[in-house]
Amino acid sequence: MEIATRLSEQIARYLDLAAAQTRLTAANMANIDTPGYRAVGMDFEAEMREAIRDVDQGRAARSPHVKRVDGLVARPDGNDVSMDRESLDLAEAQLRFKTGVALLRGEFQTVLDAIHAADK
Repeated sequence: MEIATRLSEQIARYLDLAAAQTRLTAANMANIDTPGYRAVGMDFEAEMREAIRDVDQGRAARSPHVKRVDGLVARPDGNDVSMDRESLDLAEAQLRFKTGVALLRGEFQTVLDAIHAADK
């Protein structure tokens, strides 16, 4: 039995995007010493707006649009990964994920409360 609400679907997409951001950041960090590697990222807010539209229109989840990060300073070997920037991105993604889990927990608690209220 699946119990899902519109909000729980939106939060699930939020968590998927936070996880995708973490994967992108990890890939950037893993390639910090790869000559010519260019940092990649995504526009989290734009992706979340699109994910909400997808949920509202009943469309399946899609992969986020990943693009090269502009404006970074490249080292002589062509690599432009900044560990400081990636560390901040990772912390932000972790906070987003924790927030999403808390929101999802609250949403499921609301559903459980409604189920238990019906039993009385």
